[in-house]
Amino acid sequence: MFLRKDLIQPRVYQEVIYARCKEKNSLVVLPTGLGKTLIAQMIADYRLTKYGGKVLMLAPTKPLALQHRGSFIRLFNLPEEKINVLTGEDKPEEREKLWRKSIIITATPQTIENDLIVGRITLEDVSLIIFDEAHRAVGNYAYVYIAKEYMRQAKHPLILGLTASPGSSEERINEIIENLHIEHIEVRSESSPDVKPYVQGVKLEWLKVELPDLYKDIRRLLREMLKESLKPLAEAGLINSYSPDIPKKDVLKAGKLLNEEMAKGNYSAGKLLVYQSKALKLHHAIELLETQGLSALRAYLKKLHEDARTGRTKSTKELVSDPRMKKALYLLQQAKELGLDHPKMEKLKSIIKEQLRKKSNSKIIVFTNYRETSKKLLKELSGTATVMRFVGQASRENDRGMSQKKQKEILELFSKGAFNVLIATSVGEEGLDVPEVDLVIFYEPIPSAIRSIQRRGRTGRHRPGRVVILMARGTRDEAYYWSSKNKEKKMFATLKKVSSMVKKDKQSSLLGFVKKGDEAKKRAEREEVYEKLPIKPIFVRKPKGIVIYVDSRELRSQVPKHLKDMGAHIQVKTLDVGDYIVSEDIAVERKSANDFIQSIIDGRLFDQVKRLKEAYERPAIIIEGQLYGIRNVHPNAIRGAIAAVTVDWGIPILFAQDPKETASYIYLMAKREQEERKKEIAVRSEKKALTLADRQRLIVEGLPNVSATLAKRLLKHFGNVERVFTATEDELMEVEGIGEKKAKEIRRVITAPYTEEE
Repeated sequence: MFLRKDLIQPRVYQEVIYARCKEKNSLVVLPTGLGKTLIAQMIADYRLTKYGGKVLMLAPTKPLALQHRGSFIRLFNLPEEKINVLTGEDKPEEREKLWRKSIIITATPQTIENDLIVGRITLEDVSLIIFDEAHRAVGNYAYVYIAKEYMRQAKHPLILGLTASPGSSEERINEIIENLHIEHIEVRSESSPDVKPYVQGVKLEWLKVELPDLYKDIRRLLREMLKESLKPLAEAGLINSYSPDIPKKDVLKAGKLLNEEMAKGNYSAGKLLVYQSKALKLHHAIELLETQGLSALRAYLKKLHEDARTGRTKSTKELVSDPRMKKALYLLQQAKELGLDHPKMEKLKSIIKEQLRKKSNSKIIVFTNYRETSKKLLKELSGTATVMRFVGQASRENDRGMSQKKQKEILELFSKGAFNVLIATSVGEEGLDVPEVDLVIFYEPIPSAIRSIQRRGRTGRHRPGRVVILMARGTRDEAYYWSSKNKEKKMFATLKKVSSMVKKDKQSSLLGFVKKGDEAKKRAEREEVYEKLPIKPIFVRKPKGIVIYVDSRELRSQVPKHLKDMGAHIQVKTLDVGDYIVSEDIAVERKSANDFIQSIIDGRLFDQVKRLKEAYERPAIIIEGQLYGIRNVHPNAIRGAIAAVTVDWGIPILFAQDPKETASYIYLMAKREQEERKKEIAVRSEKKALTLADRQRLIVEGLPNVSATLAKRLLKHFGNVERVFTATEDELMEVEGIGEKKAKEIRRVITAPYTEEE
């Protein structure tokens, strides 16, 4: 026994779920804050006691993986060095050592996926994998590949999926079940009889605000323009209605159809594309007005004006020159002078003031969908309460992202009561250990059952909580609210249906197992007959020993996974030229259709082609996905680029539908070169005399984690090599692509004393 039973008191429903899930691949659907992790730890204890080996717990983010490690250290009677966390920030060789010596590992899925692809780790001895936030196990997310490899490799496999909300559609839930090889489902809600005694009451309120007349005037103008833009699309049969309430996805679909028509040579579709583009922009403008306010709309329309001045698109020029748009801008300016913004803002302030009056040390989270709105809320609420903002790591224009270290610091301060109000975007919804709060406010409703449940789960864990949803009367706010409510209701009905189907399938598979025994007997008899034949049948064996060098950045694609499935040995390197090296003569550059078009627009394509040709005798380019109809680029421009690459540079271009077909091309090339032609595999760089600029870039590229692109940015920012090497950490972090950790590592390499290696 590893779990310290003296420190835990499992609830009845936790004991029941544990007993039902400890021997079957299971999906546990349990509201946030009701102890999914403890159930996982109880099963981990059972599996380690019975089978030994390792337990792997996967979580979508590093902070969550660290949080799980802390929980295992606290509750498991194991030396701390046997419980470790693995993330992409650890060096590969260090991860390999940690994996070997660990009994319990918590990790981010992309890290484990990459280590599996290159063969750095094996899942053979893992007796339990826990997939936290299991609703992510769809599409190409790393959970899917890891689960498949685990079921293939492990001696004693068991999968446990944990989620508060797997989604509302039957198709999505079935995909999760199939991808995680689920045999049993346990579902509980706050109203389940065995859960209800442990759930503190959560008071749910939705408060409607009335839009001022000026708002309604602006909204009327924008809706009128939207209706006018939609009408030609409806008349062409591309959409069913030209009502301004049409879903955005229908407008997007119309654009896709028009782009496909343009690709077929129907250039008259171009005129309709202008209407479609205008409709999308107006749709977004109305959404900002209704849900975020006048300042958000003002910022967006200002951007449209700037785009029109630079002459980017015809649709933008037509929009800003429309008299109704000019009138809307005039009204916006009038509202600014009057100090008007969204009425939600005043309502939000009054709710927070009331809460703090009742309880001065209250903890409050305000959720918003938009980063720009979170900035405005921070400014507006600063006079009402002590406030901090909590956003994701990605940087946006004029808005630097928040490192995971900074996120952790903010949550710790919030937990200690250093401030009252946390303004969070979607990053605060899932996984992170946001402390128990008294009040959760949705600044706008969201049409997602998953996200709505995640947000609500931040309160009512150990004491009564309150959830307030703000909405503007008669706007899409109301539609989004009812959408999430209906989806949530549908989710539980679908889970009940799917759960019974899984049970039936399990019973069928047991019957099938008996039948398989008979089939095995017949197969053995057939093989005995084959042995007696004068000419035995030929069985094709999977080729061995195919080695393919893969650029480290390609691990984000699905191609390396498919190559490994085909039997290739993957060697990951940061390649100067090409994405895949299959022999001393052949390098392959893989481009998604979108990237290929973008490389034509920004001029990268021919530079890359030149470098490929200089470094390898017979390079190739593979374009993956639907090339025509995805961007507003004339098909003849695309065809011209393809012709130039093929004829002028003599580089063949192959077309693949998806990553699997791309991998098939690369594998077959490698097989021909390495098995049939006995060619060596070699990684090369460009064969050319280096210019002064090349030499400068090469020196800067020698710094840790500095790619060719980042080296150019550094030199452009600082002006010369000397300034790059004398820059402080803060100065380095001003360059796009350099965060705190990278800056520290660069300074460490530059300033550390040199010692001769023995």
